[in-house]
Amino acid sequence: MTTYLDRILQAHRLAAVTDERDLDELARQASTRPPGRGFTAALRETSGRELAVIAEVKRRSPSRGELAADLDPARLAAAYGRGGAAALSVLTDRAFFGGSATDLAAARAAVGLPVLRKDFTVSPADVLDARIMGADAVLLIVAALTDVELADLHALAVRAGLDALVEVHDEDELERAVAAGATLVGVNQRDLVSFEVDTARAQRLAPLMPAGVVRVAESGIAGSDDARRLADAGYHAVLVGEALVRAAQPEVAVQALRVPCAP
Repeated sequence: MTTYLDRILQAHRLAAVTDERDLDELARQASTRPPGRGFTAALRETSGRELAVIAEVKRRSPSRGELAADLDPARLAAAYGRGGAAALSVLTDRAFFGGSATDLAAARAAVGLPVLRKDFTVSPADVLDARIMGADAVLLIVAALTDVELADLHALAVRAGLDALVEVHDEDELERAVAAGATLVGVNQRDLVSFEVDTARAQRLAPLMPAGVVRVAESGIAGSDDARRLADAGYHAVLVGEALVRAAQPEVAVQALRVPCAP
């Protein structure tokens, strides 16, 4: 049976294969961008006081459908900033999530926060595009990459001046992430095959992360109770999309997630 992940990766890998742009030219363009805002550093600094919130700009998803078709990225990002978000995540996949590089640029211009390009990164061009469009960090999903691809794309991101959020779903993927040099690890509680949420997953993996790794919990986080549970488990940050996009007052919803971190 073809899954959501199968369809998404097939589309992205086809786009990568047919991309005829010169990588050296993309690298040159990326090198002209101003210095990044320090995505990982912002999470580290905030987590010294409270759980850092990565607030997501997201129009729709394959599993939930339309979330906010008429979303204004700049207005939403500004609300997140007022609520005390430490960073932003912006979907740039158009076919499956309705996002774009334009959404990322608009959100980033509205606030001074660092921004993650949330997309399915499968090629060097994807990494360089993230830097060119103004992102401060790029997402690398372990389940979508071979060990060689993961290590190579992580190293390229570092050379390009990007932080890399390396996303895992289980113990084996966590080992692969650490072996690739990841220092910023996200545990996605949503299964990328079934898209079901397992709220115990992040708690199970937290004790297995090496010291010094910035820990991010993703998906299935609805409010302060979830945030407190994850902070107590040792997470430095949460990445929250649907609950914030659908909130009547996004800034208030962000504030509710900023619970004290475990000592």
